[in-house]
Amino acid sequence: MARITGGELLVRCLINEGVTKVFGIPGGQLTTFIDAIARLGPEHGIEFVHTRHETTAANMADAWVRTTGKLAVCTGTIGPGASNMIGGMETAMSDNIPILAITPQIHSDRSYPFRGSQQQLDQITLYRPVTKWNALVNRWERIPELVSRALREAYSGKNGPVHLDIPVDILFETREETDVCLVPPERSRNKSRPHGDPAMIEAAAVLLAGAERPMIHAGYGVMMSEAWDELREIAEFLHCPVTSTVGARGVISEEHPLCMMPAGGGALTAGAQADVVLAIGCTFAELDFWGNPPFWGSPDVQKLIHVDIDPTSIGMNRQVDVAIVGDAKAVLRQLIDSLSERMKPRRELEFTASCQAVEKQARDGIEAMASTDAVPIHPLRLVRDVREFFGEDAIFAMDGGNIGLWGAMGTRVYRPRSFLWAGGSGHLGAGLPLALGAKMAAPDRPVYILHGDGAFMFSVMELETATRFSLPVIDIIANDRAFGMIKGAQHTAFEQRYCGVDFTDVRYDKIAEAMGCFGIRVKEPSEIKPALEKAMSSGSPAVLDVVLDCSANLVPPTLGLIVSVWLKGCEGVEAPS
Repeated sequence: MARITGGELLVRCLINEGVTKVFGIPGGQLTTFIDAIARLGPEHGIEFVHTRHETTAANMADAWVRTTGKLAVCTGTIGPGASNMIGGMETAMSDNIPILAITPQIHSDRSYPFRGSQQQLDQITLYRPVTKWNALVNRWERIPELVSRALREAYSGKNGPVHLDIPVDILFETREETDVCLVPPERSRNKSRPHGDPAMIEAAAVLLAGAERPMIHAGYGVMMSEAWDELREIAEFLHCPVTSTVGARGVISEEHPLCMMPAGGGALTAGAQADVVLAIGCTFAELDFWGNPPFWGSPDVQKLIHVDIDPTSIGMNRQVDVAIVGDAKAVLRQLIDSLSERMKPRRELEFTASCQAVEKQARDGIEAMASTDAVPIHPLRLVRDVREFFGEDAIFAMDGGNIGLWGAMGTRVYRPRSFLWAGGSGHLGAGLPLALGAKMAAPDRPVYILHGDGAFMFSVMELETATRFSLPVIDIIANDRAFGMIKGAQHTAFEQRYCGVDFTDVRYDKIAEAMGCFGIRVKEPSEIKPALEKAMSSGSPAVLDVVLDCSANLVPPTLGLIVSVWLKGCEGVEAPS
């Protein structure tokens, strides 16, 4: 029988797990691993996608998982490569994305403890805060066991990234092929969906059936469970408003009449006035205002049913009345069945109608703001024209400060797995690599990025990756020649003392052309849609360098603006008693 290296054994383990994409940058310690991918790839469908930075490798793996729901791997060489990958791992950790990071390590006889080797680094300690679980693979024969263990950890309970650190001598060690025994994934970890306690399901159904002003708040746990059909079904059964966390956008179409935009007028009204809230797969984090008044009702009067697969997430930031530990899809089906025994589907609800009226007026206000023909271009005009150009099938990657807030106000997400944002970490520069990973995962769907010029330059080198892999994403740069969000803060709070925020006027369209992409500069609102047409027609990765009104970002779309639009939308709309 043939002898195989530890690198090839590792590749066989990944193939056994159904992995088709490994994103990363090669290094000397990884050569047996990469060579095995090159040899086995054509037969088994596994590919090494080399990026220009290791953070990008993690971001692309992250986007692959968000878009397909299937596992992806990222890797970087020892020391500097491993440390470069941390930013992307933090993004995955913050948003509970199950990716596998693999790093090579110095020879076993020179590491843990280290003896002064070049590029030595305690990668186990480094990765511990940005992974759900990690381990050192200290023997050749343990590679299958620890790959299987890592993925069991990644997918158990609340999902998250995992990490394996493998010394180079183990990756180069050869043994007989007969020594390999791979266990199918279905026999190495749980594939069932944990159901909720029947008593808690009954208690929740009683509360929902008796509620006069029910609402549903859905988090990313609904997306990971692929429970969007059940979410829509229970919302329509109750005829109640539905909101989502920002990261879960698309879990219900934002054109559905029951959907209220995150932090929009209808959402804020629903959260503040609901008498019963069904929260699924969320923790009431900062962007959900911690679940606190005035954006939510007081726990003394507003009942909360909290569903999560992780018991430690329930009640983390908000007191609960009914706690249900279980998978979102399974629990929603239980709730639908239990409600069906107690009541008939509702066709109308005064509370829902009030929220819809506020939502409409708030949306109308935003549309009015976006209708300006002013030059330079207002950010909301850019957001509106981009939204109108791309259809419901598009995947939208958001990146940056102010333009992210403008984008959140003015964009719609219509389908699950169609919105990509490093929301938990707020990581700048993730937009382009997230879009590239999504385009690789969904080549037939249009993919576009909306980010500021500051965020764009964090990953500009990946335009070459886009060209090399023929990934025609549309990169739209909201160019205000500054770190606009920080400049706005300095403008408001520090008497216009601007420090460390302004850029020169870089021609980003010319950078794009130099990397084999289509590039065009846009200066007037009437040019936005024609430029998008040209970008799409080029068939190439494309960059639109859109020159914005810098003054618009000096008073950025902060919570104050969102709330003012909400209050304006509430004018003339009666709140339910």
